[in-house]
Amino acid sequence: MANESLISAIRAKDAVAVETLLASTANIDEGDEQGWSPLNHAAGVGDLSMIQLLVEKSADVFHVGRDNRTPYMIALAAARIDAAKYLREVEDRTDAERAKGLRSERKYCKAFYLAKLRQFSGWSESRINWKSKGANDAAQDAEGAFNDDKVVFIHQDFTVTESIWPGENVVFNENNEEWREFCGGVLGFRVPDDLELAAAAVNAQQ
Repeated sequence: MANESLISAIRAKDAVAVETLLASTANIDEGDEQGWSPLNHAAGVGDLSMIQLLVEKSADVFHVGRDNRTPYMIALAAARIDAAKYLREVEDRTDAERAKGLRSERKYCKAFYLAKLRQFSGWSESRINWKSKGANDAAQDAEGAFNDDKVVFIHQDFTVTESIWPGENVVFNENNEEWREFCGGVLGFRVPDDLELAAAAVNAQQ
């Protein structure tokens, strides 16, 4: 493997050896048997200075191996927060559209009492894709209204459901600017990004 020495130097965090190898014949983007490039390995280790060195030497920040993960995705999965943040910034600077296309939409929902949502001037209620869970649900469905203390869920696409599952038991199915502003300004609802969630997970373990 042509890059075995370079990848070994990266794992050892030996910047001098990396500089020397890059100045010789090492191919900065050549992958190992799993297709991981030196930058992929640096991302997994989380050595920010090494990552910055490879990026400065024009390493491909979008390189993926057999697992189809970019260096950013690898750093994120390994909870290397500083490395992931830097790699995401480089991706955005390099090709924002490509970076956005590679990042999957995060599935997310947050619980609220229905009374809070009913403060929205354009609020209305429906029963879309409804699946009753029992006799009590069926009786409430027949009444056609929930109590104010009913817990419902706002999802990342701003739909509101009675179920935690997106698209199931949908109560409110509008997605306009006024509703989004209400969700953000009045309810304080927003979808946390991957870095925030990874950082929170790290903090929870400390």
